[in-house]
This record gives sequence, structure tokens and C-alpha cells, in this order.
Amino acid sequence: MLRFMFFLVILLYLLSVLFPQLDIGVVLSVLSLIIVLCTLFQAKRFVQILGSTFLILGLILLWTSGARWQEYILSFGPMLDLLTMFTLVPILGIPIKLGGYSGGIQTMIQKRVKTSGQLYMITSGFSYFFSIFMNLATLPMTYYSIRPSLDVIPVQSKERFMSRAITRGFAMPLLWAPVTPIVGIVITMTGVSWVSILPYVIPLSIVGMGMDWYLGARKSKVMIKTQKDLSVHETAAALVPRQIDRSRRVFQILLAIVLFNLVISLVEKKFNYPFLTLVSLMVIPFSFTWSLCLKQGKEFGAHLLKHFQSFSVGMKDQFFIYLSAGFFISTINVSHTNEWLDRLVIQFIHVAGVEIFLILLPLIPLGFAFLGLHPAVSLALMTEGLNPAVIGISPHILTVAMLAGAVSSFLVGPYNATLGLMSNIVKESSYKVSNWNLSFAGLYIGCVMVYLFVLQLFFS
Repeated sequence: MLRFMFFLVILLYLLSVLFPQLDIGVVLSVLSLIIVLCTLFQAKRFVQILGSTFLILGLILLWTSGARWQEYILSFGPMLDLLTMFTLVPILGIPIKLGGYSGGIQTMIQKRVKTSGQLYMITSGFSYFFSIFMNLATLPMTYYSIRPSLDVIPVQSKERFMSRAITRGFAMPLLWAPVTPIVGIVITMTGVSWVSILPYVIPLSIVGMGMDWYLGARKSKVMIKTQKDLSVHETAAALVPRQIDRSRRVFQILLAIVLFNLVISLVEKKFNYPFLTLVSLMVIPFSFTWSLCLKQGKEFGAHLLKHFQSFSVGMKDQFFIYLSAGFFISTINVSHTNEWLDRLVIQFIHVAGVEIFLILLPLIPLGFAFLGLHPAVSLALMTEGLNPAVIGISPHILTVAMLAGAVSSFLVGPYNATLGLMSNIVKESSYKVSNWNLSFAGLYIGCVMVYLFVLQLFFS
């Protein structure tokens, strides 16, 4: 039943965006309310508490503002665009699986990597590129593709080595990648176009990668290949000849990334649809075309059907928390609380100055991450009280500040899915994985603060 409701509400949402004349907003609100009620007692305990807090706060805002009874229902529905993206973006991982790219990665490493520093940069680099398409699936795919190669390198803590390289590489594209939910949320709220922010966020992403490579490779050690290791590699090559022959296909991922970003930029200019929706709509045709180029069209159809049959199993928590947060965000507008938040921010800027406000802004999603709030939710909440036109800050600088804060929260937030999944992979607590990234995150935030200060001086 839940699977059907999830699929129906996403389908109706896409239809409402593509054909606004259908006027099905009321239906979407009712369906969202039903989903919240159905998932309330099925979600995890922590998610129940957090989502219920949003619901209670929203009800209080509506009650104290004297809202009509219809508003209690119509306030449900925001953040369906984000849930649609969460549902469809993993489809981009299908052609990567069908192409056997993980085997190609292992072949490349065996042939070209000589030191631990090189392996660190390759691990971080692959995590960076996979993150653009595969989101959280990046973590296990990169780990299990590269971890066997670490057995012949004298590294003191192999799991820390892998965790730091993968999570840092994973986080850096989240500043600009079009399939990243936080990018879609922020540019939707601030009103900038995706193409227009690329000159501001891509340099920050590259700086983060360069800093990570320097820190990770500065104590490089030479690989030790014994006769036993060589025998193991030869045996593995004999067992998976198709995978080994696909080493050159790894570069196809880079080509696919370039093409996908080009398609998104062209579609964004041509169609006046919300950015998150545009990305969601392009996922299936692009993935299918990629699979056809791999001569795996039939297999893509089977994997796509399997995805839609199983996606609801792990999305009960996401639907509950995001629809509850969306309700709270909507009530902020209905009750005019956003105007009060704008005045509060303006007063702070008047006292402390714009530069101080911008420097402190990235710390807000980072602080929320330690309270268990997903960066996508915290950013959506923040934007309701940060109207660029009202507070007098360039929307581009505001976008950079919020995205940079979100990236830092992915690196060290012990309760987010990124570190949770990584901790399960390396069999360590999420707090320990967070500590491994703490110094890097602090250094990166420092660079972000300097960058924002310089941007603000340039714009002013």
C-alpha cells in the first residue's frame, strides 16, 4: 500500500509541474497528509521524534496565527520535489553497474598505482566522480572496488585511510552537482540559476579536493608486491576477464558526467520548470541512453523495474521526515513567521555586519547536523528566513555559504546517512568516522570563510 502511495504522489507531483492546468494541489496535499499519518508509527524512533516536532511546531504556528482549517491540510506537500529526486536519482547508478566499472577500477590500480599517496588520490578521485551520479551508492562501490589493493601497502590504519578518502571525495561535488538535493534546494530558494553559480562553487570544490589530496598523500609509502600478492592478482584476473578488459571504460564515466551536466544546463535554459524537477525528469532517459550505448538496454529495463518495486522499503523514514519538515516550512509562510525571521537577521547584520554574518552562516547547517538534522532539511528551513532581497546580500554569495556549510556537515555530522553508511562499511562508530574528518572539515570551513569574505568585498 505504501509503495503505491509513494509512487502515486510522485507521479502526480510530476504531472502537476508539467501540466499546471490540472490544478491537483489539493490532491497532493491530502495524499501527503495520508502518507505522514501512515508512516508516523513505521519510522525509526529518532525520525518519529524529529518529524513529530516539526508537525507540532507547525500546528502551533497555524493555531496562533488564526489560520483557516483548510490551511492545516494545504500546508502539506512542500518538499515533494526533493523526495522525487531521492527516488529517481539512484537510477543513474544502473548503467554504472551494468558497465562493470568497478572491475576496471581494480585493473587500473594494479597497473598504475605504486604508492599509498597515489592510491589515496585515486580513491578520493573516484569517489568524487561517482558521487555526481550515484549519491550514497558511491561509498560501498568505491570501498569494495579499491579496498583489496590496500592489502599490499604498509598503511597504519587502512580503514581510516579508506574512510577519509571516500567521504571527502564524496562531499566535494555536493557543492555543484545537479543531482545533489541540497544544490537543488538552495538554488530554488535563492532564485539563482544553476549555471550562474558554477563559477563560484566549482573553484571551492577543486580547492577542497586539492587540500584533501595534499593531506592524504603527504606521507606516501611504496606498495610492497610479494609473489603471493601477484599470484592473487593473476588469479583474480583469470576469474573475471570481462571486468579486466573494461579498464578503459572508467573514462566513460567522466564523459557521461560532462554530457549530463551539459544536458542539464541546456534544459534549464530552455524550460521554465523547477530545477529539482528538471534533473529528476532527465535521469531515466539519460540512464537508458547510456545503457543502450553499453548494449544493455534490456538489462536496464529489468533493473529499473526492480528499483521501483523496492524503493519504498527504505524510504518510509525519508517520506515522513521530509513531508513533516515541508509542512513546518509551509506554516512558517502561512503564519508570516518568515517576516519575523527576516527582521531578526537584518538586526543581526546591522549590529555585526554583513561579513561576520556570512562567515558564521556555514556553521548553522553544521551545527544542525550534530542535532541529527539532515543538511537538506536544515537548508530548507534556513532559506525561509534568509530572503536575499530583504537582507541585502547577493543570492549567489548566500548560495555559496549555505552549500559550503552543508558539505561540512556531510563530513562530520555523526547522525547523517553518509557517515552512518561509512561506519557500517568500515565497522567503526559514526563518531569515530566523524573524528577522522574533523580536522579537515575545520580547515575547509576556514577556507570557506576567507572565500566568502573576499566574495563579499568584491560584490560590495
